Amino acid sequence: MNPPDRNPARARPRARRGLPILAAGAAVALLAACGGSGDGSDGTGAAAEPVPHGYVEGAEEAGEAQWRLVLAEAGGGRVRALDPATEKVTEIGTVDGLTGIATDGRFAYLATAGGVRIADTGVWTVDHGDHVHYYRARAGVVGDLAGAGADTVAGDAARTALAAPGGVRVLDREALGKGEIRQAASITGRTALPYGERLLVPSGDGGRVAVHDRSGRRVSELPEPCPEPRGQAVTRRGAVLGCADGALLVTGDGGRFAAEKIAYPGTVPAGERAGRFHHRPGAAVLAAAAGDDGAWVLDLAAKEWHRVGSGPAAAVNAVGEDAPVLVLGEDGTLSSYDAETGKRLTSRRLLKDTRNAVIQVDTARAYVNDPAGRAVHEIDYADDLREARTFDLGFAPAHMVETGW
Repeated sequence: MNPPDRNPARARPRARRGLPILAAGAAVALLAACGGSGDGSDGTGAAAEPVPHGYVEGAEEAGEAQWRLVLAEAGGGRVRALDPATEKVTEIGTVDGLTGIATDGRFAYLATAGGVRIADTGVWTVDHGDHVHYYRARAGVVGDLAGAGADTVAGDAARTALAAPGGVRVLDREALGKGEIRQAASITGRTALPYGERLLVPSGDGGRVAVHDRSGRRVSELPEPCPEPRGQAVTRRGAVLGCADGALLVTGDGGRFAAEKIAYPGTVPAGERAGRFHHRPGAAVLAAAAGDDGAWVLDLAAKEWHRVGSGPAAAVNAVGEDAPVLVLGEDGTLSSYDAETGKRLTSRRLLKDTRNAVIQVDTARAYVNDPAGRAVHEIDYADDLREARTFDLGFAPAHMVETGW
């Protein structure tokens, strides 16, 4: 018998169940600055009600993060959001010819051959450093951006960059929150990473990394090169760019950046280099597939690379400092590893078919989509990979991202 769920807010029976689908109208929330403003009057001389700290028009503030799993079938159709806390599935919209899905924490970017459909999932977090606000609002489709791609998506509070082979489209994040798609910049390059009130734009030209302002104007260049760039992430310890010789850790803000290379431990063939980083949002331990030889773990606190596992990985993710790294093998076995020693802590057979499987991680659980089983598995990574719940969906979730961060 499995032990009871240790998180009362998430305690549910382990029995598999079908989930109801609730329709949701297309609506958006207005993202405002934290705190009130004005002289305290309503324009008539009478005292107005004070605006609560953190107030956002059209949204409800919550006491904890509002996670949502955005799910879609291969090729598209209906796009749905699963709320793990309530087990409700909400329809967000539809998209045909879906080829991929990405997120910046609030918005889902649904890629097709002709462009990107942008959906507001209605949940997000505003981190002010010394305190955090969590919001929820109704979900819906914002609109379409023709000719754009979502090969790589990265965003901060002000900008979201969508990268595709034809270049980078930079969107105004505040406008998206108001239901409007407004392009703030177009940049030549393979990718751009919003960080520190700037855009970091690596190029193949000698490995230089240009620094652009939020309007897309090039203003400077990082002192350390990043040859053959691929893979990127933003953490509380800085921004990371994957390079042929390791990773470039960028710190600072407002255009005053420092850059430090964290070199691979020896020569690494191109097929075994980190190509896409996965991590719990904000956490400073990153995981990446290492070709046919397990997974890479990049520890930004120690500024070291480690290897875990063996054989090709179907999916990987890292929970954070002093927490496990998760690797889903192509045989369907999910394993957890000590990030520093590489020791396997535990494993369990989870999937029969790992095609299109991904691992999403938040502060309490990991989620693995199971298209062949038409389900999503909720994993308690702190309790020997216990399967806390299985969500039977009635459709094949070939694409999955988690929002609310």
